[in-house]
Amino acid sequence: MSEPQPIAIGETAPTFTFRDAAGRERNTADLAGNPHVVYFYPKDDTPGCTREACAFRDAAEVFSDRKVEIIGVSPDNDASHDKFRQKHNLPFGLAADTGNRIAKAYGVWGPKKFMGREYEGVHRITFLVDSGGKIAKVYPKVKPEEHPAEIAADLEKLT
Repeated sequence: MSEPQPIAIGETAPTFTFRDAAGRERNTADLAGNPHVVYFYPKDDTPGCTREACAFRDAAEVFSDRKVEIIGVSPDNDASHDKFRQKHNLPFGLAADTGNRIAKAYGVWGPKKFMGREYEGVHRITFLVDSGGKIAKVYPKVKPEEHPAEIAADLEKLT
């Protein structure tokens, strides 16, 4: 089973639409001039994905102070995202990637294995996108609870 091939540092980040915390539809192209974080996760309201989302929630002020938008992306639909956002009070955008177009564009869709079962799915990988829309850092091995602090430290180097 091969690993996913995420897009590389220096490449232009693919653009996509997402719904912000207020439910407004936005596009990542509109974030030009400020860095943003795009984090991919497999499924709303599962243990690891919830820990990661809540860690980003708890660190949201650090990112907003630097004008850094956080966007979570999963194959779940908007209704699932709305429920997930409300249940955990998530103050950032979520993108419904029901056709896996965004995951494939970022190179995070690929073979997975869980309890002996092999299937195709989204890998938990995060991208830090610089103010010019280029990939500044790729985080292929994510520890959900520690991840936002790692990105915040890297933002210090970026800005």
